[in-house]
Amino acid sequence: MEVRFSKLNQEGFTLIELISIMIILGVLVSVALRKYENLTSTASMQTLAIAVIELNVRESLIWANMKISNDGYKMDEDVFVTLDKNLGPKLKWNPLPTIDGGTLHFESHSISLNRTPSTSSAPGRWN
Repeated sequence: MEVRFSKLNQEGFTLIELISIMIILGVLVSVALRKYENLTSTASMQTLAIAVIELNVRESLIWANMKISNDGYKMDEDVFVTLDKNLGPKLKWNPLPTIDGGTLHFESHSISLNRTPSTSSAPGRWN
């Protein structure tokens, strides 16, 4: 006597298996979104920190060029006026920077900067 097993409903997933997979995927997506939001916020703050470094490097180069020029260093206002304060299309000053500092914005983050004036012995510094 031969026993035959029918192959009815032997392929595919059950409803419980599909629901379990959907729950697992939902948890993974929610964790990934939180990590992504934290990563973009950190990147924006890092961009502002690098922009401050760029300002300080530019200021130091202008100051050094003035020191070695035939005219020499004269006054802090000359350094500030010569300084290119445009740091790129996404970095905005609001209001425009003054010789004492300003507020630099990138996306939804901003940083308030103070500028120490340059002297004949040291370049100005953005903090």
